Amino acid sequence: MYRYSLRKRVAIAFAICVAVLSVVWGFAFFSAIKLSEDRVLVNQLQRAAESYPFLAMNLRGYDEVGSLPESLREWAQTNPDEGLYEFDAEELHVAVVPAENGQRHAFVVFDVAGIEAASSEDWWWLLVITGVVGALGALGFGLGLLVMRRAVAPVMQLAKVVAEIDPEKLSADDIKLIQSSRFGDDEVGVLARTIEKTLERISAFVERERYFTGSASHELRTPITVIMGALELLEQSDLSATDAKVVDRVRRATFEMKATIEMFLCLAREADDGLHDEQFSVMPLVSQAIDQHRHLLNGKFVDVEIDLIDAAVDDLSKPIACGHSQAFSIAVNNLVRNAFQHTHAGQGPITIHIKEHVLFVTNQVSSEANERHTSTEASSPQGYGLGLGIVQRLCERNGWSFSLHADEARVAARLSW
Repeated sequence: MYRYSLRKRVAIAFAICVAVLSVVWGFAFFSAIKLSEDRVLVNQLQRAAESYPFLAMNLRGYDEVGSLPESLREWAQTNPDEGLYEFDAEELHVAVVPAENGQRHAFVVFDVAGIEAASSEDWWWLLVITGVVGALGALGFGLGLLVMRRAVAPVMQLAKVVAEIDPEKLSADDIKLIQSSRFGDDEVGVLARTIEKTLERISAFVERERYFTGSASHELRTPITVIMGALELLEQSDLSATDAKVVDRVRRATFEMKATIEMFLCLAREADDGLHDEQFSVMPLVSQAIDQHRHLLNGKFVDVEIDLIDAAVDDLSKPIACGHSQAFSIAVNNLVRNAFQHTHAGQGPITIHIKEHVLFVTNQVSSEANERHTSTEASSPQGYGLGLGIVQRLCERNGWSFSLHADEARVAARLSW
């Protein structure tokens, strides 16, 4: 349980990090200043000890230019302004002091020979300081990561829990993984509770969907089965030619209704009992679709040509597709029915090309169809036949590919697996 919100924790973590680094840098600068002072005093005292009992005078005053050290006389004759000057080559520091009563300036000379560090020693000190600065920077970076990680730990914990949930196999147990009560009342807690409620709604929806599809599968198929049984009994009785045609129309309408119910139930199911890995032969399903919808060509004088292209496709047992056989049958039925319905009299033939992994259904179109359909090619067609969007969804769920191409002369549907 966290007492503060995520925003306050981040602000507090940043303040703590800055405060700690400021204190560390303050101690580092203070130590450097004290070290420099001690070093100057030690060097000066060591130089005095070396000249004992005659103590060297490092600091001297001069009233006249002529009394200055020879290396400074030429410079002093230029009457320099008041201030401090440094001469590296001579290792001298000079202070120009204004004299009273309009006299010439006086000079205070500080001989730093033996007190200041040599150039080589300065480089070593530079390396040491660089190392210290780098170490402090690394310390600050590590401290910042540690503090910020602790500040955003609830977010990382929630993200890890959400990542473990599989949206494709959502169950009631996945909701228990969130446990929003662990995240308090801050922003992360609000997000956790929202995700938990969303998962509960999705889980309830999936459960209702499973119950509906299970019930609908029985309730919708039962009357269809009863109707088909009654039609079989009627077909066995003595019927007039007119009555036989009516019964045949009812039988076809019932069959189409059954196919439609199976199609929508197949799309509505969240899972298909592991049938997505089923292997089945394509040719029998294509022949069945042609036979079931051949009545749509009555009176049109249109031929149906089946072309087995590849050498590997030489018998009815090939080609072999992998997926849900019922979904494949529904897709093929939609393509064949669309081709039969949209082919007008004398606009044949309808060709069905079957390769090892591809099925083409091609039909000719009339001028009226050309006016309704412009040339198009898309992976998700929706304009040519009501069932094509359903075919696209079935293909997506089974890992197949579907496309449609329509031009002025023909319409070609392509289904690959």
